[in-house]
Amino acid sequence: MGVLSSVRAVRWARKHQPERVSYWAALAHERFPPDDLLRQAVEAEEAGFDGVSCSDHLAPWWTKDTAPTNSGSAWVWLGAAANATQRAQIGSAVTSIVHRYNPVVVAQNAATLELLAPGRAFLGVGSGEAMNEVPAGMDWPAPAEQLERTEEALIIITRLLRGETVDFDGRYFKAKGAVLYSLPQRRVPVYLSAFHEGAAELAGRLADGVWTLGDPRQVPKVVAAYRNACEEAKREPGAIILQNVFSVADSDDAALEQAREWKGTLVDEHYTDPVADPAEIYRQGESEVPDPQFTKQIIASSDPNEHVKRIKAVQKLGATTMVLMNVSGGDPHAALRVYGESVLPELRAA
Repeated sequence: MGVLSSVRAVRWARKHQPERVSYWAALAHERFPPDDLLRQAVEAEEAGFDGVSCSDHLAPWWTKDTAPTNSGSAWVWLGAAANATQRAQIGSAVTSIVHRYNPVVVAQNAATLELLAPGRAFLGVGSGEAMNEVPAGMDWPAPAEQLERTEEALIIITRLLRGETVDFDGRYFKAKGAVLYSLPQRRVPVYLSAFHEGAAELAGRLADGVWTLGDPRQVPKVVAAYRNACEEAKREPGAIILQNVFSVADSDDAALEQAREWKGTLVDEHYTDPVADPAEIYRQGESEVPDPQFTKQIIASSDPNEHVKRIKAVQKLGATTMVLMNVSGGDPHAALRVYGESVLPELRAA
């Protein structure tokens, strides 16, 4: 993808931004227990977030020697969160669809969530990580096979959510007369996570939008691939969801320290290679992501204005939705209050 195409894609995305960008809070099952996350979901809605999403993991990115470890069931929790909240969009960010979940069950989960929270459910999906699939019995495949598996699963999921009876005989997944008998009136939107052009192209052909990290080096290429795929498939482009990580504390140093365990999420090999040991993931994160680089890629600051400035900069890449992941391990509840009082109002005032 040439530089010019990427630049044009960002210009196009900006032109098609809605007047009101949505802001979602992303909540981390890897770090916080499910009951505390439920409280965070309510607080995020009260703070003014338009949506609440949660990670979907079997394992955390570190061991208990580093930080508290958790791994609650995303889909059990989403049902509880749907009941505890009133207006926020709600869904997974993201559910891996290459092995641990059967795609028929994923579609069933998403449809049920929409029935419990009418007009509010969404489904974020992706190829996941070895750390969550290998413990469930998978031999972690090469990236090409990861993408093939994702495509097959996505075909089944989207067809079921459209109300079809699905027969599918794929290389990796099969369905025989599958149908969702509890089907909501509104079709649940499906967003595909994409860190590279191949997944973005798949999102353009099959999903309702693309979900990627708010990295200014990466976003233009992903958006360009997504837009081109939509045009080739003669589909209207959908959501462009950009995600950032934030940490709020009394000082910048404290904000960095309480987020340190998340460095492993910024190592590309943890998504492509068969690295499944949380201790190894943490060590590689500390080794390969020095603090200066880490603070450029996450928003770790005591100053709400710094959070506003950094989010605005990413938003200019063409986001329809900004997803802001709360990794404020010291006091996640206080961080949500800061966003409700000082960050979200400034973002919306602009």
